[in-house]
Parts: sequence; C-alpha cells; structure tokens
Amino acid sequence: MDYARFFHSVTGCDPFPYQLQLGEGLWPNLLEVPTGLGKTAAVVVAWMWKVLNEDKQTPLRMAYCLPMRVLVEQTMDCGAKWVENAAPEFHRRGRVLPGVYLLMGGETEAKWVERPEEPSLIVGTQDMLLSRALMRGYGMSRYQWSIHFALLHNDALWVFDEIQLMGAGLPTTAQLEAFRRRLPLARPSRSIWMSATLNSEWLGTVDLQPHLATLQHLGLEQEETAGPTVKRRREAVKRLHQASTKVTTENQKQSAKNYAEALASEVAEKHVDGSTTLVIVNTVERCQAILEALNRRKISAETFLVHSRYRPAERLTVNRKLTESPASDGPGRIIIATQAVEAGVDITSRVLFTELAPWASLVQRFGRCNRYGELGEIGADIFWIDIEQGGKLDAPYEVASLDLARSKLADLPGASPADLPGIDEEAPLHPVIRYKDFRDLFNTDPDLTGFDVDISPYIRDADDLDVQVSWRDLSQGTEDQPLPQRTELCRASLSQAKVLFDRIRKQELWAYRWDSLDGKWRMFQTELFPGLVLMLDMKAGGYSGQLGFHPPSKDPVVPVDDGYASGETEIYEGDIRSHMAGDVTLTHHLSDAGAAAEHLLIAVKAGARECNAVRMAASWHDVGKSHRIFQATMHGCTLDEALSKGPLLAKSTLAGRHKRRHFRHELASMLAWVAHRSQEEESDLIAYLIAAHHGKVRLSLRSLPEENEPTPPFGPRFARGVWENETLPPVDGAKGEVIPTTLLRLDLMELGEGPMGPSWTTRTQRLLERYGPFQLAWLEAMVRIADWRASASETEEHA
Repeated sequence: MDYARFFHSVTGCDPFPYQLQLGEGLWPNLLEVPTGLGKTAAVVVAWMWKVLNEDKQTPLRMAYCLPMRVLVEQTMDCGAKWVENAAPEFHRRGRVLPGVYLLMGGETEAKWVERPEEPSLIVGTQDMLLSRALMRGYGMSRYQWSIHFALLHNDALWVFDEIQLMGAGLPTTAQLEAFRRRLPLARPSRSIWMSATLNSEWLGTVDLQPHLATLQHLGLEQEETAGPTVKRRREAVKRLHQASTKVTTENQKQSAKNYAEALASEVAEKHVDGSTTLVIVNTVERCQAILEALNRRKISAETFLVHSRYRPAERLTVNRKLTESPASDGPGRIIIATQAVEAGVDITSRVLFTELAPWASLVQRFGRCNRYGELGEIGADIFWIDIEQGGKLDAPYEVASLDLARSKLADLPGASPADLPGIDEEAPLHPVIRYKDFRDLFNTDPDLTGFDVDISPYIRDADDLDVQVSWRDLSQGTEDQPLPQRTELCRASLSQAKVLFDRIRKQELWAYRWDSLDGKWRMFQTELFPGLVLMLDMKAGGYSGQLGFHPPSKDPVVPVDDGYASGETEIYEGDIRSHMAGDVTLTHHLSDAGAAAEHLLIAVKAGARECNAVRMAASWHDVGKSHRIFQATMHGCTLDEALSKGPLLAKSTLAGRHKRRHFRHELASMLAWVAHRSQEEESDLIAYLIAAHHGKVRLSLRSLPEENEPTPPFGPRFARGVWENETLPPVDGAKGEVIPTTLLRLDLMELGEGPMGPSWTTRTQRLLERYGPFQLAWLEAMVRIADWRASASETEEHA
C-alpha cells in the first residue's frame, strides 16, 4: 500500500498534493495552508504512516497542541477515528497501533506515560501541554511532573495548531525547541507550527532566531491552488459589510445588556431560515449576554453557545450539535461563540457576525463562513462589528492590532481567501523564558514558603489565565471527598472566578484545595493563581448548563455523578503501589524491578550507558523499604516488632500511614547506595535515579514542615522522615546480591564537602549540567516505569 491509498483508507478522501508531500517527504517546521484544507488530517495521518514504516526521523509520540480549550475532544475524536481506520494496516504489518489520549486536567490515567516504547497521539491545550513541558503540569500530581516532562521532550513530535491564537505560549514553544536543539536528548524530537495565517518572524525568539533561516516551510504550490476543490474554497463568495451594532463605551457603561440586545436584534434580522448563523465575540461574558438576549426574543431558530467555560459533559453536547447540519426547511440555528471556534472547528455558516479582532484571527473567523464554497453564486454575508477604543473594550487584544485590522477591512471587496492580504503584523511582546529560568524549573520542590514558580506568563496572556472548578455535595463535609475527575472540572478565568468566590464568601461558603503533602482538602483563602484546581459546594452556584461558568447564577449546581473513581490519591508520604492483595517480599520486588528495567531498556532501544544506570537503580530502588518504619506499616505492628515479624516486605495487604510523618523510603535507599557503592562508575547518577523514583526526593534534600524530630540516640540531622544514625538491616537484593547492614548518615544535607563527599545539591547540579534536563528526566522516567511494571506484574500474580 502506498501513502495515497493509506490516506484514503484512513480519511475517506484523496490527499491534496501538500498532504501527499507531508506523508512521503521530510517533516517541515512550518505548515501554512488555508482553512478548510485538512491540516489536522495532514499531519496526523502522515505521522501514523511514518510510524507504521518505522521512519527514523519520526518520533513515537505526537503532542498535538491546541490554543483553545473548547474543542480538544473533537480533535481527539477525529484522531481516534483515523487510528481506528488505520488499524487493519497496522495489524497486517504486526505493528503496535497508536494510542489516542486526551490531556484536559483532572485526576485521569495517563497510559501513554506508562508505554514509552509505543506510539501515542496526545491531544491537549497549551495549558496542559506547555505546563508539563515546563515541569509544572497543571491539573495533575506534582509527583508526576518529571515523567511527563521527560516523555514530552524525548521522542516527541510537537504540533502547534493555529499559532496566531497562542499568545504568550508561542514564544515559549520557540524557546523550548531551541533548548532541545542545544541540549542533549535521549531521543530526537521536533516541532511543527501550523496556521492559515503564519508569520515565521513570530518564532524569532532570542534562542531560536539563529535557527530561523533553517526552518523548513510547506504550503500550497501554485498548481495546487488551481485545482477545482481548492479553487472553489479560495474563491468562495463572502460579501463583507460593517454591522450596524457597535461596541461602545456608552453601551458598556449601561452594561453589556444593551449591546447584547442591539446585536441580538440585528442577528435575528439577518438570519436565514434553514441555515447557520455564526456570531463570534471576544469575551465569554458578551457571548452569554447575547444568548440571553436572543432567548428573550423567543426566536424559532435553535440557539447555543460555544466557549471554553463548560464542564466536559455539557461541552460534548455542544460538540455534537456543531457536527449536525440544520434542516433546509427548518428555522435553522444561531451559534454564539468566542474565538474558541477559530481553531480546529470544522463548521460553516451562511451568515457570520464577528467583533473586530487582530487580522490573523479575522482570517480564521472568515474561514468559518461558506467554508467549502458550498453556497455557490448565492454566496454568504459577513458582518464585522467595530469596537470603540477605551474602557478596556478592546480586551483581550491590543488596540494597535485592532486598528491595523480595521484599516485592512476598509479596503476589502470581500472576504474570500483569495481576496485577503497576508499577515504582516509583528508578534506582540510577551515574556520569554530563558535557559537559566527553565533549568531552575527542574527542581520540583516548592520553595520554603510552600509556593512554586509561576509559569503562567509563559503559557497564556494575563487576561486568559484560569483555574479549574468542580462542584460537590459537601453537606457531610470534605473529609471523604476524592480528587476531582476530568468530567466534573470547569475552567474559569481568574477574574470571573474571583467574582464568584467574593460572592459566596458573603454566604460563608468556601473553595477548597487539595493538599498533596498530607492528603486533605484545605479551605482556600489566599489569592487565586493559574492552574489551581478547586472544589466548591454545589450550593455555591456559579454554573448553568446552558451558559457554562456564570458567577451571577445562584441556583445549586448539579454535581457530575461519575462515580468519582474514589481510589487512593497520591500524597507525599503515601505509597499507593505498596498496597495490594498479597504480600510481596522485598527481594522479590527488587528482582522484578530489575527484570522489568531490562525489558523496558530493550523495548526503547537504550544505549549501554543508559542501561547500566537504569538497571542498577531499579535493582536498588526500594532497599530503604527495609527500614523499621516501612516494615511496621507492612506488617501492621509496632516499631519494636517491625524487623522480627517476618520477611522484609515491599508490599502487603495492609494499608495505612507510616508511623512517622513524611517518611520516604527512597531517601533511605539512596543513602544505602551511597554508603556501599559510592565508588561505582556513575554512582551519583544511580543515587539520583534511586532517590527520584517517586518524584518526591529529587534535587534538594531538606526536612519538611511538621516532621517528627529525632529522639536520642538518633539525629541530629533528619529529612523526609529519615533520622541520622538509624540502621537498615541486611537485605537480600536482586540477582543474589547481599547488601549488608547500613548506618544512615545525612551529611549530604550540608553544603560543601563533608564526610560523605560532595553535598546532595552539588551532586545533583553536576548531573544536571552533565546530562541536561531532558536526558536526566528520561533516565528518571525509565526507572519509575520499570518500578510500575514490576508492581503491575505482582498485582496480577495476586489477582
């Protein structure tokens, strides 16, 4: 089967020449193609074909990054359908079929992380993906940050869709690509930036600028634009008018309601029965007000909203409606949307209203009207709504960008793609992450005040930052409430969330945040910041199934009853995988982890140096479980009985918290390795991989708040529940190795050179300098995944 036949079998369409070139040629860095010509299918199907043929230049993971949140599921559904259609060819050749995964926040399983040797299509927003690429993943456990970071920077093909909408995230994507070109990678990775309105100069950040001239560009060839299908779309009739309604400071002062009423009247007048009218405005608040105004008019056409402030259940309903076409003999439909429809939305309309926006955004919006030239000579009508300067009416855009777009609209005869001028606007100014700041993010410990570095300026513009909210029945309190699931989370802008929280506090209702240190919900009483996941009482209101997140709504919010998947949640001192249906001895688990590492390293085609360090770390990673604190938990006994109750256990049927706060067995494992094997080649690397295998002891080594202080004869130093001068008993390790009694020393906590040699900080900084963040995180991930696989096989044994 050649690529043209493969593309047709997967999509049901014959490929355009540029799609054929993408599948048969080398990967470009820049893909510039007009709207409606299948960019998403072009890159996804080409990636599948190249994975199928084991192309050495094609990474196993595709990270498909969308700037808007509203239709990530729609893109994922398309990807899943294409993968399903490709299954016969993958199976015929004996290849592993790519998995398709959605990144939307919430406590969801990430199977792609557990299978680094298998192809994966990962679809997510720039919030979810870029925050993980910066080692501060939104909406996930902080203890998983490093493994997501590793797999998104190694063996990953990043696809950035509709880059004109990415705002502050765009220079971040350029900087990350520059860092990957500069620093060692465990596996090659690459980036593709896509848009119908692409200006390569937007990528000219301080570190990528030297590479800008080498970026490969792919677009439509001249003869390709002359083909009947492309010609019909490029020359589709789209008459351009200025709307009578205008966003002014006057109607703003009288509230958005007046503007909404005026625009609703004009929209209702221009709507054509049996067709779709699309109204695109620049803020969710105006979007909601216009729908309410249309509903008050009791028009016969169906009306609904498209924006990013819905829970997934309601958003799926919106997605389903978008894929439907109105009956030609019916009243039609009027869709009111935000700029969310500019990216990844396959929709067309007979009439389009759009508020003034930057030129690149207007081009995208025009592409949602008579998209395929389906209206022939009848054509379609586009009405642009002017925005008066002042009163922050231009938000979320810059005044200069709106002025430039207004001047271009004044000279246009129509809005067909063939009539539209190119993109010459300079990229807006955004914060640019430099390597020193990026390197500092590799340390995942919060600072001494308990806070993390704020990465939001590198993810989204300040006006577009948000939090995630869920609603629960809290009449019985928060004690037994598990972490929220993706299906119940709704995104809210910081400003609108503040409006709601200020209102409910007057009702003595509160938001709650999960404390991962001790596994409890805590009342949230500080300033909001991006990436927060908060839980509200259903009585707080603030959400409507029709309008989405809506602070004025005081009706109780019906919780999403999704069973809450109320299994154990990860906390600092927890060891979720140490609890299972049968006992597993420490010797058995160390052997299983070593064997799992061997198989994983073969599967990912690891090099010799990688193999030795990962294999050894996996065989030693849990030696610290021989500590009496851990054994007391495994046997359910007192500390005095812990080492005489039976064999040393790595896992048992007993669940419970350790008798010492914040105890981390992996620190004891690392100290044992340093005590006995510090002269080994790559000793510091192996020590780091042992310590980091749960993501809880990594670059820094200090005690935590509320730790139990040592009692004589132990101490004086202590950290992560480990006391100086405690001992570990002899351990029968993997492959017959006997590890003798270990005296635990914590000289490594001190700065500078000490009795144990360089401090832990010195050692880890040297490793970071030598291997770089991408390669070091990859090795860390290999040990963790080997441990997970060993635990999974042991779970099956006791099933």
